[in-house]
Amino acid sequence: MRPNLAARLGVWSAHHRKTAILGWLLFVVLATTIGGASGMVTASDDEMGVGDSGRAASILKDAGVEEPAGELVMVSSKTADGWRGAAGDLSKALTATGDTREIQAPLPSKDGKDALLRFEMKGASDDAADRVQPVLDAVQKVKDKGAQQGISVYQFGDASSEKQLGDLLSDDLTKAEFTAVPLALGILLVAFGAVVAALLPVGLALTACVGAFGLLSLASHQLHLFETTYSVMFLMGLAVGVDYCLFYLRRERDERAAGHDAETALRIAAATSGRAVLVSGLTVMVAMAGMFLSGLLLFKGFAVATILVVCVAMLGSVTVLPALLSALGDRINAGRIPFLNRKNKKGAHASGGIAGKLLHPVLAKPKFFAIGATVLLLALAAPALGMKTEQLGLEKQFGSDAPLSVSFRKITDEFPGGPAPAQVVVKADDIESKQVRDALAAVVRDAGKGAELTVHRGAGVAEIDIPLPGDGSGAESKKALGELRDDVVPAAFADVDADAYVGGDLASSEDFSDQLGKGIVPVFAFIAAVTFLLMLFSFRSVVIAVTSIALNLLSVGAAYGVMTAVFQHGWGAELIGSEKVGAVENWMPLFVLVVLFGLSMDYHVFVVSRIREARDRGLDNRAAIREGITRTAGAVTGAAVIMVAVFGVFGTLSMQDMQQMGVGLGVAVLLDATVVRMVLLPSLMTLLGERNWRTPRGLSWLPRISHSEGPVSGAAVDAGRPVPSGKV
Repeated sequence: MRPNLAARLGVWSAHHRKTAILGWLLFVVLATTIGGASGMVTASDDEMGVGDSGRAASILKDAGVEEPAGELVMVSSKTADGWRGAAGDLSKALTATGDTREIQAPLPSKDGKDALLRFEMKGASDDAADRVQPVLDAVQKVKDKGAQQGISVYQFGDASSEKQLGDLLSDDLTKAEFTAVPLALGILLVAFGAVVAALLPVGLALTACVGAFGLLSLASHQLHLFETTYSVMFLMGLAVGVDYCLFYLRRERDERAAGHDAETALRIAAATSGRAVLVSGLTVMVAMAGMFLSGLLLFKGFAVATILVVCVAMLGSVTVLPALLSALGDRINAGRIPFLNRKNKKGAHASGGIAGKLLHPVLAKPKFFAIGATVLLLALAAPALGMKTEQLGLEKQFGSDAPLSVSFRKITDEFPGGPAPAQVVVKADDIESKQVRDALAAVVRDAGKGAELTVHRGAGVAEIDIPLPGDGSGAESKKALGELRDDVVPAAFADVDADAYVGGDLASSEDFSDQLGKGIVPVFAFIAAVTFLLMLFSFRSVVIAVTSIALNLLSVGAAYGVMTAVFQHGWGAELIGSEKVGAVENWMPLFVLVVLFGLSMDYHVFVVSRIREARDRGLDNRAAIREGITRTAGAVTGAAVIMVAVFGVFGTLSMQDMQQMGVGLGVAVLLDATVVRMVLLPSLMTLLGERNWRTPRGLSWLPRISHSEGPVSGAAVDAGRPVPSGKV
């Protein structure tokens, strides 16, 4: 029987190791150099919109209407009008920077103790954050001077918040890189007990991330990206890159320890673990492709980033890794660490001893443990039934004590609707016709105090900024936005030849959430169908394919429940330095669903392939399960600990959405590698018995794929009978 693709790649790389290693390094250098020279293109605000808010933004963009970056500064005093001196100094300081325009007279609050200064940044809004530092410095000087007189100064705006967000993301990514990599290395040192063996997976994962970063920069010229995309790419790249190398390297070391020569051990590892890496990587990439069906630019960027980094990591694991293993030989165990490189009496590295003891009662009472594990996962998933999602505003993203959040809250409390007004955008062939003017006047009148009308006559466009009551994102603000969209604007433009749409920050958030609700069904259907087909083709078993989806759904449900409990209800949030925010970030459920469906296949394919390999050698179902679980326990545990550690780092970052992503993925992987793979999977497969391996007659045309090094008697497997030993 001809060796599978992974085996052929591994053998070729081992025989042409200089070509494979130098080719990999050349690829990484070229991708990094070309990608760095081209630069990354980020998505502009108007590209992010969907629904009516997206149409409103498109009208303004097509008309060439530049939306300047607006800034708000509130000066507060302990007495009425006590702010006037500081406000005058601030106006002069802002004018002196040369970066501001349209500085309006201070707007007093109702009690006269506060005043709001409104102004705009000069130039395009897209790069205003790069030019806002002199303005921030000017405000800080007035703030420091006023503090001695009991004066408080709070700033919030488009440019200042975007700059702080960008700085925070950069700091968080740096923190993640300098924390996650040493963590992964430390875990691998414990797992392998040798410095070289530990450095190899980390080195390959990092070079895969670097190469993928360069490719992503090139791709961003066709599909503009969000700033968070690179964080997601690094998270995924490090996790899967280390995992793939770990699975491959662990199998090669086990075969060497079992007495095989270097070439045979490498060939077996390539044919088995290498094949599992290819199947797993393909499954992850196809699952990620489901995000294209969401209809949202954010998820399209996530899809491109994760597909690229998983593809690069997968190819590196089945090409350059075998070449490095062949070149290193026994030096892979160089730098042995005392007490961590234990071997059993046969000379093989100790693996699966604890797993075997834990597995014994599971296989003895499979029904009891299957029910218990399912109940546990469902209990963890229960809070998700009350999950609320929303696009978390900057106040919730940064935390309630962050300076920007405090400024936002203070300004909103005294001047509702100021930081995030709704925006009605109107496009008409004759924007000055009586019908259109009357309709615009009706909207301004019904909107109440604070509505501002701007007409761009040359472009045939008008816009109305309407302050929303409340904090700009809560129930009161949403109610006002609904009335504006459902009643005020439709009534005013009912018989008018014009297009009128309601946009703004809150409208964009609501439209984004609506699109997510529509997109999650086709995305899930796509992922489920693809997972089913890939597992069916890999194992020729409908039962294995169906149970794979069911187990993944339990893991996802448990992750949803934990995210809801921690971040929506605040249960234990302080333990990770977070706080209750009352909701889950609206893009998080779909993202977690897609990522976990992909990542969980790492373990599932690896474990089930090893079980099938034992089954093909002639072991009965229960014995095959025992061998497959115990032989893969070390690699799965090591991979899971690394993934949980990497995700855990993201759970401690500053941004609320990064925390939610880290906690959700970390908890799911932990449950998947323990409760699901060590308890639920073996107990369920034991209960199903030989039905695990039967191929329905109608699907007998499916190709027979060997999960071991040699050919398999497909007839025996299809019939549910053991394959005689020696036939592999």
